[in-house]
Amino acid sequence: MQITSLYGGPLEFHFVVESMDDPAYHALNRLLADFKDDVDAKIIVAGLSTTCSQKIHNQLIGVERMHKDSKYVLFLDDDVRLHPGSIGALTAEMEKNPEIFIQTGYPLDLPSGSLGSYCIYEYHMPCSMGFATGGKTFFLWGGCMMMHADDFRNNRHEVVSDLRDGGYSDDMTLAAIAGAHKRLITSPPVAVFPHPLASDLSFSRYWNYLRKQTFVLESYTTKVNWIMNRALFSSHCYLSWGFVAPYLMAVVHLAAAIRIYSLGHSLGDTAHTSRGLTLAGCLAICTFIELLSMWNLTRIEVQLCNMLSPEALPLSLASYNWCLVFVAMLVDNFLYPISAFRSHFSQSINWSGIRYHLKDGKISKIDRSKDKGPKYTDLGGKRLYGKRGVHPNSSIFGSWSTNLTQWRQPRKFDV
Repeated sequence: MQITSLYGGPLEFHFVVESMDDPAYHALNRLLADFKDDVDAKIIVAGLSTTCSQKIHNQLIGVERMHKDSKYVLFLDDDVRLHPGSIGALTAEMEKNPEIFIQTGYPLDLPSGSLGSYCIYEYHMPCSMGFATGGKTFFLWGGCMMMHADDFRNNRHEVVSDLRDGGYSDDMTLAAIAGAHKRLITSPPVAVFPHPLASDLSFSRYWNYLRKQTFVLESYTTKVNWIMNRALFSSHCYLSWGFVAPYLMAVVHLAAAIRIYSLGHSLGDTAHTSRGLTLAGCLAICTFIELLSMWNLTRIEVQLCNMLSPEALPLSLASYNWCLVFVAMLVDNFLYPISAFRSHFSQSINWSGIRYHLKDGKISKIDRSKDKGPKYTDLGGKRLYGKRGVHPNSSIFGSWSTNLTQWRQPRKFDV
């Protein structure tokens, strides 16, 4: 969280929690006590949601309590680490182009060392495509969204109604509204934020997170939105298993080649095996190019974050285990269709102890367990990992050689 900023204009901060039993409530009280004379900040207890997801309910309550003269509203997840100039940069873009409907940013995931954290990193990487479209994009990251406050005051394009009346996902709902009304979504180059993942992010927590992400495609606001979600569902499942299938075939060809060689035969005697090994070699080259591209993109984002937050300890690529990145790509693409089909047939999801049921793309029923649910969200309880004093331009070849020696138990370094 950031309640100090280089932005020189008027600011107010609303920290919205479900209840005073929220673990963040008392921590926020202590934080605001330290800054009570420096910032305009308050804690708002939103209460339980009844018609939409708890996150959307909290957001709408926060909007209702904002100052009557507020021009813009910025939604941030509790784990977003802003740069000192982020609020000013986002506001300047909104002032420069009043046609902007929503401004968004994207996370730079910092894996903690577990396979689950690398799966999250791999899953979020496509978000960076927003930087390749000149700032204009068609999808959002719900962790950072800036909008015009009057859009909520006037319920423009039924923004409030669509979110409040059965809304499950804030970013998908707003993206659908923007698409239906041909409104502009942008992402400035400076809107990339360090996103340290939980130090104890287990594989089961990753699976729960993936389930929530695929469940998003089951919610919709209009018929066109439903068609788009079905197209995303189908294409993502096809491409995911299409990504994994060549590696399964490569394993078969390699196993066959090893078997033939162990029997004393020449590989040249079996044309099919020889061609299979050639294809496996091509796949290895393509994999290397893909990992090299991910490494380069991550390197650029790390450098950008270091330039935007020069006062902070520098981030580094040294803690990234590129062998685990490759494994995470296979695991994530294999599991995505399974999660998507399960979401489609169940039409319900458990989110931090709250089970949401969908009907016709809207939340129709909310069940709360007697337990309070997990203390942290799926990606919460974060610590930042990375080597001190290592320059972010570290070579991928050096990184791989180091990671190969750390394959069984990669070390963690505190920043």
